[in-house]
Amino acid sequence: MESVMIPGYRNKGYDFTITSSTAFDHKWIYGRNFFENISRIVDEIFDSYLSRPNVRQPILTQYCDGQRVSCPNWMSQWGSKDLGDRGYSFIEILRYYYGSNMYVNEADEIAGIPASWPREDLSIGSRGDKVRQMQSQLARISRAYPAIPVVSADGIYGPATAEAVEVFQSVFGLPVTGVVDYATWYKISEIYVGVTRIAELY
Repeated sequence: MESVMIPGYRNKGYDFTITSSTAFDHKWIYGRNFFENISRIVDEIFDSYLSRPNVRQPILTQYCDGQRVSCPNWMSQWGSKDLGDRGYSFIEILRYYYGSNMYVNEADEIAGIPASWPREDLSIGSRGDKVRQMQSQLARISRAYPAIPVVSADGIYGPATAEAVEVFQSVFGLPVTGVVDYATWYKISEIYVGVTRIAELY
C-alpha cells in the first residue's frame, strides 16, 4: 500500500510528515471503523512503552501484515497471531521479533494529564488525595455536563461520589460500575483537561 501523505505539517514548520504506512507511524483516521475490544485494550495500555536497557530513545516496533506484505526482521500481524495461538504471551512475542532485552515500562507522567493513575481502583471506602483530586475534576466536569451530580472534594469516596462516577461512566460510554478503574480515571482526566481548556478560550 502506498503511503498517503497528510499535507500541511512541513508547510507549518514541523520537521515530520504523517503517512498511513505502519512502516513509519500510526496515523489516527477520524471515523474509521474499530473493534470495541481493541479500543478497550488501548485504553488500558496507552501509557506503556517499549524499552531496552541503557537506551533512552523510544523503541519503534515496525510491523506489516505478513501476508500481503513481507517484512523480514519486523514483527508481522499474522505471525504474531500464530505465536499467540501457540501460547506465547505478549512480551514473548515482542522478544521473539526484537530480542530478549526488550521490556515494557509504564510512563510515570503523561503530558496534559493532571496526575497519573493511582494504581488501584477507587471505590466506596477509598480515601486520600487521589480521591480528592478525582472529585475535584468531576465537580468541574459537572459544570459542562449538568447531568453529572456535583460532589464535594473531601477525599472520601462515599455513595454520592459513586453516583457521580456512575453517571459520568454512562455519559462517556464506560461500563457503569461506580468504581474509578484505570479507564475511568484517564477518561475523567481527559474530559477535565478538555473542559478547562475550552473555558480558557472564553
